[in-house]
Formats: sequence, C-alpha cells, structure tokens
Amino acid sequence: MDPEMLRNYCLSKPGATEDLPFGPDTLVFKVCDKLFALVDIEKFESVNLKCDPELAIELREQYKEVKPGYHMNKRHWNTVDLQSGLPDSLIFEWIDHSYDRVVEGLPASKRRQIPD
Repeated sequence: MDPEMLRNYCLSKPGATEDLPFGPDTLVFKVCDKLFALVDIEKFESVNLKCDPELAIELREQYKEVKPGYHMNKRHWNTVDLQSGLPDSLIFEWIDHSYDRVVEGLPASKRRQIPD
C-alpha cells in the first residue's frame, strides 16, 4: 500500500473529505466533519481507524500489526501498521468498517447529506 492508494480509497467513500487539522504531516479523512481515518503522510507507517470495541480487541489479538489507537480513544480506535505486509484488501476492509461506524453514528439529518 502506498500513500496515494490509501488516499484515493478513503476519498472514494461517499461524502469523504480530507484535511490537515493537526499540522502538515497528519492527513485526516472525514465524513460530515467526523474522522474515520488518520495517517502520517510524511512517514506513512500506520493509519488510525475507528472500530467497534469488541472487534478492535479481536483484531489486536489476531494481528500483531493492529494496536490500540495511538493518541486516540483506545476503546474505539486501532492503529494499523502499513509497512508490515498486511494485504491491501484487509486494510481496505477496515477502512470500510471505520467509515461505516462513523456514518452509523451520525444523526439522520447528517446521513441524508451524504451523496449516494
């Protein structure tokens, strides 16, 4: 996985936007102003993704490349090592899950604003 591949995938999600609210090195992907992915674009070593708390624990137990979210709520966020050789398809699946978690948590009025 390379930075442009991750960026393009995140931005392909309906209503997704990108921003640099934490400085020039941390690229943040949002839907309706809610974070669903964060990545250090300078180092590109890992990505933070939102996750169901029970699934987060399972993934951490199953994959050594998945850790509690760095600088995030460790119950709801995982940090995934992007340099470890995990299949891109698995990372994309986890990005989908993160995006879906955020969308599910939005008020109905915000969800209606997301293009189909």
